[in-house]
Amino acid sequence: MSEKNAPGSIHPEKGPAKELSDSARKRLGKRLQFLYGSNANQLTDRLQELLTSYGSIKPRRRKKNYYSHRDVFVITYGDSINHPSKYPLQALHEFMDEHFRGLISNIHILPFFPFSSDDGFSVIDYRKVREDLGDWKHITSMSENYGVMADLVINHVSSESDYFKNFLKGNGNGSNFFHLVDPNENVRMVTRPRSSPLITPVATNRGIYYLWTTFSPDQVDVNFSNPDVLFEFLDILLFYLSKGIRIIRLDAVAFLWKKMGTSCIHLKETHEVVKLIRDVVEAMAPETIIITETNVPHKENISYFGDGDEAHMVYNFSLPPLLYHAIITENASYLTQWSSELSTPPRGCTYFNFAASHDGIGVRPLEGLVPPDEFDKVVKAAERRGGHISYKENPDGTKSPYELNITYFDAFKDLKNNDVKIQIRKFLCSQALMMSFRGIPAVYIHSLIGTHNDHRGVAETGMARSINRRKWDVDELNEKLNDTESPHHIVFNAWKKLLKIRTGEPAFDPQGGKQVLETPSELFAMWRTSPDGAHRLVVVANVSTKEVEWTVPFRIGRATELITGEPVSSPHLKLGPRQVCWIKY
Repeated sequence: MSEKNAPGSIHPEKGPAKELSDSARKRLGKRLQFLYGSNANQLTDRLQELLTSYGSIKPRRRKKNYYSHRDVFVITYGDSINHPSKYPLQALHEFMDEHFRGLISNIHILPFFPFSSDDGFSVIDYRKVREDLGDWKHITSMSENYGVMADLVINHVSSESDYFKNFLKGNGNGSNFFHLVDPNENVRMVTRPRSSPLITPVATNRGIYYLWTTFSPDQVDVNFSNPDVLFEFLDILLFYLSKGIRIIRLDAVAFLWKKMGTSCIHLKETHEVVKLIRDVVEAMAPETIIITETNVPHKENISYFGDGDEAHMVYNFSLPPLLYHAIITENASYLTQWSSELSTPPRGCTYFNFAASHDGIGVRPLEGLVPPDEFDKVVKAAERRGGHISYKENPDGTKSPYELNITYFDAFKDLKNNDVKIQIRKFLCSQALMMSFRGIPAVYIHSLIGTHNDHRGVAETGMARSINRRKWDVDELNEKLNDTESPHHIVFNAWKKLLKIRTGEPAFDPQGGKQVLETPSELFAMWRTSPDGAHRLVVVANVSTKEVEWTVPFRIGRATELITGEPVSSPHLKLGPRQVCWIKY
C-alpha cells in the first residue's frame, strides 16, 4: 500500500485512570468558582470525570527543565513542503530529518485540521487531520523525534463546524456555545484586531440572531461563560496530549472572555482560563508547554506569564518589527532601549523569539516603542518592497496599520541596486540577532529557505497574507537549495551554520543571564551567560552600511568569534556592514 493510501488515525494512548491530588482538586475548584460561581463543586467533579476518561497520558520528551539552549522551533504549515507521491506531513518530516535533525528540536505545525477559511484558523473539526495532509499517525510519528506544537484555536470556531450547524438547528452539541448580542448594543469600547464587522446577523430556524465575530463572519466566537464550552475545549486539549502533542499554542486567547462595557480583551476571566489550562496539563502531562498568542503591545503581552502560573512561553511580538526598524533605518537605538528594559520572565518561563511568522510582521507591538514618524518608516519600507498593509479598526472609527504582509526575506530587498548579496546580508543580520535574545528562537520555514514574496498566491486567494505562505514542491525546492548560486542555497546553508553554533553554546540558555550594553546607534550589543556562569559571550551587531569601531566595556581576555571561528585578541572591534559577532570569552 502506498503512503498516500495508508490507513487512518491511531487511538489515544491511555494508562491507568489519573486521580487529582487534593491540592490540584482544590486549586482547580477555586478557578472554576472564580469563573462560574456556585456550580464549582459540581464542575470540579465533572472535570475529574473528564481527566479519568483519558487515563494517564504517556509521557513524551520528559526533561529536567522545559527547555535549554539546544531548543529551536520551526514554524510551518503542514503543506509548506509537498511531494507528488507522499502526504505533505510525511514530506515535511523527511525534509526536517534530512536537513535539520539535531539542529531544530521542535516543529510548530500550523492548524492541520479541516477548515473553512483563514488558512486553518477557522476550524471545522478539531479532532481530525485534514485528509490531504495525512492523518494522526503522521503527527504522532513526528512527536517521537520532535516536540510538536499544535494550535488550540480557542476563541472561535468555523461557521461550517457541527457546533455551529447545531446552533442553527437549535439542538445538539454546540447549540448553546455562542454569544447572542443585541444589535443595538454599543460595542465601541471593544478592542478590534480587524476592520470587519464585530456583530454578524445569522438566520436560524428560530429567526435572526446576532453573533459575536471578532475576526470574520466565518469565525464565530464561542462563549466561555458557558462551562460546556470550557469542557469541550479541555476535552480537545486532552485529545491532543493523547496524540503526543506537548506544546499547545492558545490562538487569539486574549479575546476569549466578553463583558459588555469593557474592552473584552485580557479580562481577568481570560487569565483564569489560561491558569486552569496550565493546571490541567500539570496534572495530566507535566512536560507540556503552554504558549499564548497575543499580538498586542508588549506590557499586555507579558501579562500572560502571570506569576509563573499561566503561559510557559509568550511570543516576543515586539522583536520582529524592532529588528526590521533597526536594520532598515540603520538605527538600533530603539531596539537597544526596549531590550534594556525587557523584563525577566518568572522562573520556568521564557520568551518565544521570532522574526517572521505566517502572518507577516505585526506592527501593533511597536506602539509606544518608536515615535509615529519612525513607525511610518517601517510601514513605507514594506510597501516599497512589494508588501501589503493590513489594518485594524480603532474605537473612533479610524483605521491604522496592524500588520505588514511580506516575506521577511524580501522585506530587506535592496532598492538602490537590487543587489541580492546586500539583501542576504541584511536578512541574516536580523536572524542572527533574533537568535541571540534570551528565550527560545523560532524560525518560519520560509525564512529558512529565503522565500520571495508570493504575489501569485495573493492573486489566487485574494488574501494579503498569502504573500508569505508559498507551498513548495520538494523537488523544485531541492533544485534551488543545491544551486550554489541561488540565494535559497546561501540562506539555507547560513542557517545550518548558525543553528549548529547556537545550539552548541550554553551561554544562549533561556534561563541564563543577559545585559544590554551601551553602544553607538549603529550597533546593538549584549552580554549573555549560562545559568551557572561558566559560559559567557558578547553579541555585537552592526545594523548600518558602514564599518563601525567599538570597544567591549570589560575584559574578555582570549576570545573567539564563533561565527567566523577567528580569535579575538583585543576588546577593540571593527565590525563590517550588517555584521553580527558572537564572541565567546
